[in-house]
Amino acid sequence: METRLSPSLLAWLRCFEATARHGSFTRAAGELCITQGAVSQQVKQLEQWLARPLLIRTPRSLVLTPEGKWLGVVLREGFEAIEGTLSQLRRAPRSDGPTTLSCSPSFAMRWLTPRLGSFLSQHPEVGLRVYGEFHALDRTRMVHDGIEVAVRFDPGQYEDVQATQFLDEWLVPVASPAFLAQHPELQQPSDLNPACLLHDASPWDGGDEVAEWTHWFRAMGAERPDLSQGQRFNLSQLALSAALAGQGVAMGRAALVLDDIISGRLVPLFGRSVQSHASYHFVSQRYPSEAMRLIEAWLHQEAQQFRSLRAQSLPAPSA
Repeated sequence: METRLSPSLLAWLRCFEATARHGSFTRAAGELCITQGAVSQQVKQLEQWLARPLLIRTPRSLVLTPEGKWLGVVLREGFEAIEGTLSQLRRAPRSDGPTTLSCSPSFAMRWLTPRLGSFLSQHPEVGLRVYGEFHALDRTRMVHDGIEVAVRFDPGQYEDVQATQFLDEWLVPVASPAFLAQHPELQQPSDLNPACLLHDASPWDGGDEVAEWTHWFRAMGAERPDLSQGQRFNLSQLALSAALAGQGVAMGRAALVLDDIISGRLVPLFGRSVQSHASYHFVSQRYPSEAMRLIEAWLHQEAQQFRSLRAQSLPAPSA
């Protein structure tokens, strides 16, 4: 049988690999920017060419046959190797240029940039450009957008990129001293007026706008109030700025508020922190450059120092 990789066969294989990875014709079609019917037809043509089924189609799901699982793994590893090599080759002519770091905006402003001086002094040979972005990442998007390395705050669950947690997060409500002076009744969680809460409506890409407050009330063993009230912002930085201005109580992430707490500009409420479901991840493609490795090592170093300072300044979450 002729097994040369013709253009048609390559198209069939690409559609099957995406379908096997997503377990869905619809999601594969979205990634490949073609119709669901086209993906289904391409996979069917591959099965006919091989003279064996690769998928068992049920009304609710697609199930890989043993041969389909085998081929899916081989294709995924092969395409990753090809994309990684192409990414390296595209960077090679400008390897002396700056490395681009895509970073969650609030984390970039309040945690990363104040510390960047130490990285630049340790590695003056590494140019670094920081872009504030928080859209979710996968292998396809990183290759398409030319994203070399990223920092994201989210619950994790990355599947097809390299992602390492380098810093966990503690949640603690914060308010300005002036606001607390005007509201001496705030002694326990049930005293919080929902209208005074300041919400980060986009805690991470796809995150519910009241996810952090909901998690905090549950962890505190307190009844959750009506969270439809209160001001909403699309960045944690904006909610914290409103808290600093005395406009209400914001859900503080320790990485973003610790400096303000130490300086006295913000006050943590209720004497307890809560472990967040989300954390900070260093995300890269499969074949990181030397500059990326240096950035990752530096982030872990800074995170370790921050955890020590955080433990001295805030009550630890209960087990």
